[in-house]
Amino acid sequence: MAFSADHWAFVFGVLGNIVSFIVFLSPLPTFYTIYKKKTAEGYQSIPYVVALFSSMLWIYYAFLKTNTTLLITINTFGVFIETIYVGFYLFYAPKKSRVQTIKMLSLFVVGGFGAIILVTQFLFKGAIRGQVVGWICLIFSLCVFVAPLGIVRKVIKTKSVEYMPLLLSVFLTLSAVMWFFYGLLLKDINIAAPNILGFIFGILQMILYVIYSKKEKAILKEQKLPEIQKAEVIVKDENMNTNNKFPELTQEQIIDIVRLGLMVCKDKVHVATCPHGTTCEAKVDENLPKLQTVEV
Repeated sequence: MAFSADHWAFVFGVLGNIVSFIVFLSPLPTFYTIYKKKTAEGYQSIPYVVALFSSMLWIYYAFLKTNTTLLITINTFGVFIETIYVGFYLFYAPKKSRVQTIKMLSLFVVGGFGAIILVTQFLFKGAIRGQVVGWICLIFSLCVFVAPLGIVRKVIKTKSVEYMPLLLSVFLTLSAVMWFFYGLLLKDINIAAPNILGFIFGILQMILYVIYSKKEKAILKEQKLPEIQKAEVIVKDENMNTNNKFPELTQEQIIDIVRLGLMVCKDKVHVATCPHGTTCEAKVDENLPKLQTVEV
Protein backbone atom coordinates (compact mmCIF):
# COMPACT_ATOMS: atom_id res chain seq x y z
CA MET A 1 0.00 0.00 0.00
CA ALA A 2 1.49 3.35 -1.06
CA PHE A 3 1.75 6.12 1.49
CA SER A 4 -0.11 9.35 0.83
CA ALA A 5 1.37 12.79 1.43
CA ASP A 6 -0.34 12.96 4.81
CA HIS A 7 1.19 9.67 5.87
CA TRP A 8 4.68 10.79 4.85
CA ALA A 9 4.08 14.09 6.60
CA PHE A 10 3.26 12.18 9.77
CA VAL A 11 6.45 10.10 9.42
CA PHE A 12 8.66 13.16 8.97
CA GLY A 13 6.77 14.91 11.76
CA VAL A 14 7.54 12.06 14.17
CA LEU A 15 11.18 12.04 13.05
CA GLY A 16 11.22 15.81 13.44
CA ASN A 17 9.93 15.42 16.99
CA ILE A 18 12.65 12.89 17.82
CA VAL A 19 15.49 14.96 16.36
CA SER A 20 14.13 18.20 17.82
CA PHE A 21 13.92 16.50 21.22
CA ILE A 22 17.65 15.77 20.91
CA VAL A 23 18.21 19.35 19.70
CA PHE A 24 16.62 20.70 22.86
CA LEU A 25 18.82 18.41 24.98
CA SER A 26 22.05 19.03 23.04
CA PRO A 27 23.09 22.11 25.09
CA LEU A 28 23.29 19.94 28.23
CA PRO A 29 27.10 19.49 27.94
CA THR A 30 27.44 23.27 27.69
CA PHE A 31 25.44 23.82 30.85
CA TYR A 32 27.33 21.03 32.61
CA THR A 33 30.55 22.92 31.81
CA ILE A 34 28.98 26.10 33.19
CA TYR A 35 28.04 24.19 36.34
CA LYS A 36 31.60 22.90 36.78
CA LYS A 37 33.12 26.35 36.22
CA LYS A 38 30.45 27.97 38.42
CA THR A 39 30.20 30.77 35.88
CA ALA A 40 28.51 31.40 32.51
CA GLU A 41 31.14 33.95 31.46
CA GLY A 42 32.03 33.56 27.78
CA TYR A 43 28.68 31.99 26.89
CA GLN A 44 25.69 33.73 25.32
CA SER A 45 22.04 33.41 26.30
CA ILE A 46 20.48 34.77 23.11
CA PRO A 47 20.10 31.35 21.37
CA TYR A 48 18.07 30.04 24.30
CA VAL A 49 15.92 33.16 24.68
CA VAL A 50 15.11 33.23 20.97
CA ALA A 51 14.41 29.47 20.97
CA LEU A 52 12.02 29.93 23.90
CA PHE A 53 10.18 32.72 22.09
CA SER A 54 10.05 30.71 18.87
CA SER A 55 8.56 27.65 20.62
CA MET A 56 5.85 29.82 22.17
CA LEU A 57 4.99 31.26 18.75
CA TRP A 58 4.79 27.83 17.09
CA ILE A 59 2.39 26.61 19.77
CA TYR A 60 0.17 29.62 19.11
CA TYR A 61 0.39 29.00 15.34
CA ALA A 62 -0.42 25.28 15.76
CA PHE A 63 -3.63 26.10 17.64
CA LEU A 64 -4.73 28.30 14.75
CA LYS A 65 -4.13 25.56 12.14
CA THR A 66 -5.41 22.01 11.67
CA ASN A 67 -3.44 18.76 11.58
CA THR A 68 -0.51 20.28 13.51
CA THR A 69 -0.52 18.14 16.68
CA LEU A 70 3.15 17.23 16.20
CA LEU A 71 4.06 20.93 16.31
CA ILE A 72 2.28 21.31 19.64
CA THR A 73 3.98 18.31 21.27
CA ILE A 74 7.57 19.21 20.48
CA ASN A 75 7.23 22.94 21.09
CA THR A 76 5.57 22.37 24.46
CA PHE A 77 8.66 20.44 25.49
CA GLY A 78 10.76 23.22 23.95
CA VAL A 79 9.14 25.88 26.13
CA PHE A 80 9.75 23.72 29.20
CA ILE A 81 13.43 22.94 28.58
CA GLU A 82 14.39 26.40 27.28
CA THR A 83 12.89 27.97 30.41
CA ILE A 84 15.17 25.76 32.49
CA TYR A 85 18.21 26.71 30.38
CA VAL A 86 17.54 30.44 30.70
CA GLY A 87 16.99 30.16 34.44
CA PHE A 88 20.22 28.18 34.83
CA TYR A 89 22.11 30.77 32.78
CA LEU A 90 20.74 33.62 34.89
CA PHE A 91 21.91 31.87 38.06
CA TYR A 92 25.55 31.54 36.92
CA ALA A 93 25.87 34.57 34.61
CA PRO A 94 27.91 37.67 35.54
CA LYS A 95 25.92 40.74 36.48
CA LYS A 96 26.23 42.40 33.05
CA SER A 97 25.15 39.26 31.15
CA ARG A 98 22.31 38.69 33.61
CA VAL A 99 20.93 42.18 33.01
CA GLN A 100 21.15 41.72 29.22
CA THR A 101 19.33 38.39 29.42
CA ILE A 102 16.52 39.87 31.53
CA LYS A 103 16.14 42.70 28.99
CA MET A 104 15.86 40.17 26.14
CA LEU A 105 13.27 38.16 28.06
CA SER A 106 11.25 41.30 28.67
CA LEU A 107 11.51 42.31 25.02
CA PHE A 108 10.75 38.96 23.37
CA VAL A 109 8.77 36.78 25.78
CA VAL A 110 6.72 39.37 27.69
CA GLY A 111 6.41 42.35 25.36
CA GLY A 112 6.77 40.65 21.96
CA PHE A 113 4.63 37.58 22.49
CA GLY A 114 1.98 39.54 24.38
CA ALA A 115 1.77 42.16 21.62
CA ILE A 116 1.46 39.49 18.90
CA ILE A 117 -1.46 37.81 20.67
CA LEU A 118 -3.28 41.11 21.25
CA VAL A 119 -2.77 42.39 17.68
CA THR A 120 -3.71 39.16 15.90
CA GLN A 121 -6.74 38.52 18.11
CA PHE A 122 -8.24 41.97 17.68
CA LEU A 123 -7.13 42.99 14.16
CA PHE A 124 -7.32 39.72 12.20
CA LYS A 125 -9.88 36.96 11.91
CA GLY A 126 -10.16 33.44 10.49
CA ALA A 127 -7.56 32.19 8.01
CA ILE A 128 -5.87 35.61 7.77
CA ARG A 129 -4.96 35.43 11.46
CA GLY A 130 -3.25 32.06 10.86
CA GLN A 131 -1.33 33.45 7.87
CA VAL A 132 -0.09 36.48 9.81
CA VAL A 133 1.03 34.37 12.77
CA GLY A 134 2.63 31.92 10.31
CA TRP A 135 4.75 34.66 8.74
CA ILE A 136 5.79 35.87 12.19
CA CYS A 137 6.80 32.28 13.07
CA LEU A 138 8.78 32.04 9.85
CA ILE A 139 10.75 35.20 10.67
CA PHE A 140 11.60 34.17 14.19
CA SER A 141 12.44 30.62 13.13
CA LEU A 142 15.09 32.22 10.96
CA CYS A 143 16.29 34.07 14.05
CA VAL A 144 16.70 30.72 15.85
CA PHE A 145 19.06 29.53 13.11
CA VAL A 146 20.82 32.91 12.83
CA ALA A 147 21.31 33.34 16.59
CA PRO A 148 24.33 30.97 16.77
CA LEU A 149 26.12 33.18 14.24
CA GLY A 150 27.24 35.29 17.22
CA ILE A 151 29.13 32.24 18.42
CA VAL A 152 30.48 31.69 14.89
CA ARG A 153 31.85 35.23 14.90
CA LYS A 154 33.55 34.56 18.24
CA VAL A 155 35.08 31.33 16.91
CA ILE A 156 36.55 33.15 13.90
CA LYS A 157 37.84 36.01 16.06
CA THR A 158 39.43 33.86 18.79
CA LYS A 159 40.30 30.90 16.52
CA SER A 160 38.94 28.64 19.25
CA VAL A 161 35.90 26.32 19.26
CA GLU A 162 35.61 26.29 23.06
CA TYR A 163 32.28 28.13 23.03
CA MET A 164 30.75 26.48 19.96
CA PRO A 165 28.35 23.64 20.89
CA LEU A 166 29.01 21.12 18.12
CA LEU A 167 26.10 18.83 19.07
CA LEU A 168 23.68 21.73 18.76
CA SER A 169 24.93 22.49 15.23
CA VAL A 170 24.68 18.85 14.11
CA PHE A 171 21.17 18.24 15.41
CA LEU A 172 19.88 21.61 14.22
CA THR A 173 20.95 20.57 10.72
CA LEU A 174 19.16 17.21 10.98
CA SER A 175 16.09 18.89 12.46
CA ALA A 176 16.01 21.36 9.57
CA VAL A 177 15.93 18.49 7.07
CA MET A 178 13.03 16.71 8.83
CA TRP A 179 10.87 19.78 9.31
CA PHE A 180 11.52 20.94 5.75
CA PHE A 181 9.98 17.75 4.34
CA TYR A 182 7.19 17.89 6.92
CA GLY A 183 6.24 21.43 5.81
CA LEU A 184 6.70 20.56 2.13
CA LEU A 185 4.34 17.56 2.34
CA LEU A 186 1.75 19.63 4.23
CA LYS A 187 2.22 22.42 1.67
CA ASP A 188 2.94 24.84 4.51
CA ILE A 189 5.61 27.32 3.42
CA ASN A 190 5.84 28.80 6.90
CA ILE A 191 7.24 25.51 8.16
CA ALA A 192 9.35 24.52 5.13
CA ALA A 193 11.04 27.82 4.18
CA PRO A 194 13.05 28.67 7.33
CA ASN A 195 14.51 25.18 7.50
CA ILE A 196 16.33 25.71 4.19
CA LEU A 197 18.36 28.47 5.80
CA GLY A 198 18.70 26.39 8.95
CA PHE A 199 20.32 23.60 6.96
CA ILE A 200 22.81 26.01 5.35
CA PHE A 201 23.81 27.61 8.65
CA GLY A 202 24.16 24.22 10.31
CA ILE A 203 26.58 23.00 7.63
CA LEU A 204 28.56 26.27 7.96
CA GLN A 205 28.96 25.83 11.72
CA MET A 206 30.16 22.25 11.39
CA ILE A 207 32.73 23.23 8.74
CA LEU A 208 34.09 26.00 10.99
CA TYR A 209 34.28 23.59 13.91
CA VAL A 210 36.37 21.11 11.91
CA ILE A 211 38.71 23.86 10.62
CA TYR A 212 39.39 25.64 13.91
CA SER A 213 39.50 22.51 16.08
CA LYS A 214 42.41 21.24 13.93
CA LYS A 215 44.21 24.60 14.17
CA GLU A 216 43.71 24.67 17.94
CA LYS A 217 45.20 21.18 18.32
CA ALA A 218 48.20 22.16 16.16
CA ILE A 219 48.89 25.25 18.32
CA LEU A 220 48.71 23.22 21.52
CA LYS A 221 51.10 20.64 20.05
CA GLU A 222 53.67 23.33 19.16
CA GLN A 223 53.50 24.86 22.63
CA LYS A 224 54.15 21.55 24.37
CA LEU A 225 57.69 21.51 25.79
CA PRO A 226 59.79 18.32 26.01
CA GLU A 227 60.41 16.98 29.47
CA ILE A 228 63.99 17.17 30.74
CA GLN A 229 65.15 14.31 32.87
CA LYS A 230 67.81 14.93 35.49
CA ALA A 231 70.29 12.16 36.11
CA GLU A 232 70.89 11.12 39.69
CA VAL A 233 73.46 8.82 41.22
CA ILE A 234 73.51 7.08 44.59
CA VAL A 235 76.84 7.53 46.41
CA LYS A 236 77.71 4.65 48.69
CA ASP A 237 80.14 5.00 51.54
CA GLU A 238 80.74 2.98 54.66
CA ASN A 239 80.26 6.03 56.92
CA MET A 240 77.23 7.37 55.05
CA ASN A 241 73.62 6.36 54.72
CA THR A 242 73.21 4.43 51.47
CA ASN A 243 69.89 6.13 50.78
CA ASN A 244 71.37 9.63 50.41
CA LYS A 245 71.26 10.88 46.81
CA PHE A 246 73.59 13.41 45.25
CA PRO A 247 73.61 14.87 41.78
CA GLU A 248 76.22 13.29 39.53
CA LEU A 249 79.20 15.53 38.69
CA THR A 250 80.86 15.39 35.31
CA GLN A 251 84.61 15.33 34.86
CA GLU A 252 84.63 18.96 33.61
CA GLN A 253 82.71 20.12 36.70
CA ILE A 254 85.24 18.39 38.99
CA ILE A 255 88.18 20.06 37.17
CA ASP A 256 86.49 23.47 37.48
CA ILE A 257 86.03 22.98 41.23
CA VAL A 258 89.73 22.03 41.69
CA ARG A 259 90.87 25.05 39.66
CA LEU A 260 88.67 27.36 41.70
CA GLY A 261 90.16 25.99 44.92
CA LEU A 262 93.73 26.48 43.66
CA MET A 263 92.98 30.08 42.65
CA VAL A 264 91.62 30.87 46.13
CA CYS A 265 94.61 29.31 47.86
CA LYS A 266 97.05 31.06 45.55
CA ASP A 267 95.59 34.49 46.28
CA LYS A 268 95.20 34.17 50.03
CA VAL A 269 97.91 31.76 51.33
CA HIS A 270 101.68 32.22 50.83
CA VAL A 271 103.68 29.10 51.68
CA ALA A 272 107.45 29.41 52.51
CA THR A 273 109.79 26.98 50.83
CA CYS A 274 111.98 25.17 53.37
CA PRO A 275 115.29 23.53 52.44
CA HIS A 276 116.48 20.20 53.78
CA GLY A 277 112.91 19.03 54.43
CA THR A 278 112.50 21.01 57.65
CA THR A 279 109.09 22.03 58.88
CA CYS A 280 108.02 25.54 57.82
CA GLU A 281 105.08 27.68 58.80
CA ALA A 282 102.54 29.03 56.28
CA LYS A 283 102.04 32.76 56.17
CA VAL A 284 98.36 33.42 56.08
CA ASP A 285 96.93 36.62 54.69
CA GLU A 286 95.81 38.81 57.57
CA ASN A 287 92.80 40.01 55.53
CA LEU A 288 91.21 36.61 55.74
CA PRO A 289 88.37 36.38 58.24
CA LYS A 290 89.10 34.39 61.37
CA LEU A 291 87.32 31.12 61.67
CA GLN A 292 85.60 30.18 64.86
CA THR A 293 86.60 26.97 66.54
CA VAL A 294 83.74 24.61 66.97
CA GLU A 295 84.02 21.86 69.55
CA VAL A 296 82.46 18.59 68.62
